Amino acid sequence: MDKKELVFGKTNFILLAIAIGIIIVGFALMAGGKTTEAGGFDPSIFSTRRITVAPIVTLMGFGLVVYAILFKEKEPL
Repeated sequence: MDKKELVFGKTNFILLAIAIGIIIVGFALMAGGKTTEAGGFDPSIFSTRRITVAPIVTLMGFGLVVYAILFKEKEPL
């Protein structure tokens, strides 16, 4: 029985795991609690963390996923 070689190497899987962790952190930064206002509107949904930081972190995670997929280790000469 021949040993099949995987398309991705160990480094690819490590980068992919880190990227998924970053994406989870980004979505967690976007999450918010329920409103305590009687009218149902909570102005904290427009905070800098939810509007700016979280999407940037999430996009960085998705960019790292693409890099992890395309990354190829250099072969020794």
